Amino acid sequence: MPNIPETLEAENSKFQLLDWGLLLGAAGIWGASFFFIDIGLEAFSPGLVTFFRISFGCLTLWAIPVRAPRIEPEDRKMVMWLGVTWMAFPLTMFPIAQQWINSSMTGMLNSAMPILTVLVGLTMFKIPTASKQLLGVATGLGGLVLIGIPEVTTDGTNALGVLLVVFAVLSYAVAVHIAGPLQRKYGAIPVVRWALLFAVVLSAPYGIVGATSSGFGWGPMIACFALGAGGTGIAYALAAELNGRVGAVRTSIVTYLIPIVAIVLGVVFRDDTVTLWAVIGTVIVLGGAYAANSN
Repeated sequence: MPNIPETLEAENSKFQLLDWGLLLGAAGIWGASFFFIDIGLEAFSPGLVTFFRISFGCLTLWAIPVRAPRIEPEDRKMVMWLGVTWMAFPLTMFPIAQQWINSSMTGMLNSAMPILTVLVGLTMFKIPTASKQLLGVATGLGGLVLIGIPEVTTDGTNALGVLLVVFAVLSYAVAVHIAGPLQRKYGAIPVVRWALLFAVVLSAPYGIVGATSSGFGWGPMIACFALGAGGTGIAYALAAELNGRVGAVRTSIVTYLIPIVAIVLGVVFRDDTVTLWAVIGTVIVLGGAYAANSN
């Protein structure tokens, strides 16, 4: 369980220039990740895309020459939970979902992370929440419904894709609250790479099974490498460092820019169709997220 005074101190700290750099870097890389997932799925099964992503990300972070302090026994279980909630589970859900919904839709649904982060903080971690924040959460959830309506009313598989992304983002929301205290105690990269190593083990069986039904292409392989090294290696390190510096709630602000990057890449390069309702819903979600995360 997070140390509440320590968490509140981080949440109330002033944003520095480095914090903005970490924020923009993580948002840009993660915004492109849904685009790379789409390309990876052209040749590989969802399970193999997930395994490649986590494995390349793990190799990238372990290649960074950073002193790794020993994780104390009482914290190892939380690092393992981080491997589940921040890596193995959500990164499995996204490729499965993108078999039925496009990368732009996934990016827009991902914008609900700040809303769900506040909700999880209140319900699971007992972080004090003002009435203004609760109003922002309610507004954001309404916007999330608008984003999903066009897909849910199309057919059942599209609805399942939307639901899987929501589950993935909810898992992210839990993870950022687990990660914060660990990052402040051990540093960003050491914790993330141990969590990724555990996630590699968890995702390996699904990846091996998926390999039997996969083809091969250099484009999809390069996309998976970019997805892993960038979206799961570098971006996780940036976000983890930011989380340790400014707290879980403000770290979730990275999702304000993710849908913009995802929509631009999806529409320009993948011919994604984006409905007006989904765009309106995204704006409402981001407005609710701003209210939910403002003091």
